[in-house]
Amino acid sequence: MTIRRVLRLLPVVPSILLLLLFLVAPVAWSFYASFTNAALTGKAAQDPQWVGADNYARMFSDDSFPLSAWLTVVFVVASAVVGQNVLGLLIALLMTRSRTVVSSVVGTAVVAAWVLPEIVAALTAYAYFNRDGTLNQLAGIVGVDGVDWLYSFPLVAIILANTWRGTAFSMLVYRAALADVPRDISEAALMDGARGWQRLTFITLPLIRSSITTNLMLITLQTLAVFTLIWVMTAGGPANASTTLPVLAYQEAFKFGDIGYGTAVASVLILLGMVFGAVYVRLLRERRP
Repeated sequence: MTIRRVLRLLPVVPSILLLLLFLVAPVAWSFYASFTNAALTGKAAQDPQWVGADNYARMFSDDSFPLSAWLTVVFVVASAVVGQNVLGLLIALLMTRSRTVVSSVVGTAVVAAWVLPEIVAALTAYAYFNRDGTLNQLAGIVGVDGVDWLYSFPLVAIILANTWRGTAFSMLVYRAALADVPRDISEAALMDGARGWQRLTFITLPLIRSSITTNLMLITLQTLAVFTLIWVMTAGGPANASTTLPVLAYQEAFKFGDIGYGTAVASVLILLGMVFGAVYVRLLRERRP
């Protein structure tokens, strides 16, 4: 390696060191701790012992883990892949075809939920879906009996809440992508008699394919890690009906003090995120036909 190449790499050395310190090191420690009996209190807290794959064997024999894994997948698909992604695209399309004033008002209303601190957004969602919350009060005005959403339909409530909070990111991504779509191509298709849905399906969506894949990757990984919203709204209940993998890892590690088992659950969550990321990266690398 020449001196010139070394000098070119020097500016990125601090970034690499920070990534190693604050990203790679915690992940590596998490994987290591998952093979020990580390705990918050007791002898295992002072001198954790290597237990091999016992935590993982326990995990796959525990009824709560398959349920949490399934709830995590449902939550990610419904909230991110379908909810935030599709709703963000629809709002972006409507904003491109609406007047400036309407577009600004809609954009501000959607972004407002996104810029709220996560704890504030979680408390707002709790107040909305609570038994005596805003949703049931609005339903009572029109003569509809309210439902205890956080007890009867906890997963639906957190899916809707996370979709409400995260749609703004997808909207902004698609607004930027749609702005780069050449208007002459769409106008030529219009002159050829293509309908609106045909222009969207065969022209617009293929042209913004890379933006769609990138957005899906980012919101999927972000939704996988959602914890505060779920914990504030339902705390994983009732009866683990909304206990996703982040909530399960927190409960095992900090509520029950079993750091080894909690980090094993967290390690599976990391691997799940890597699988999603690898799939999206492969889609990004694929060439258009």
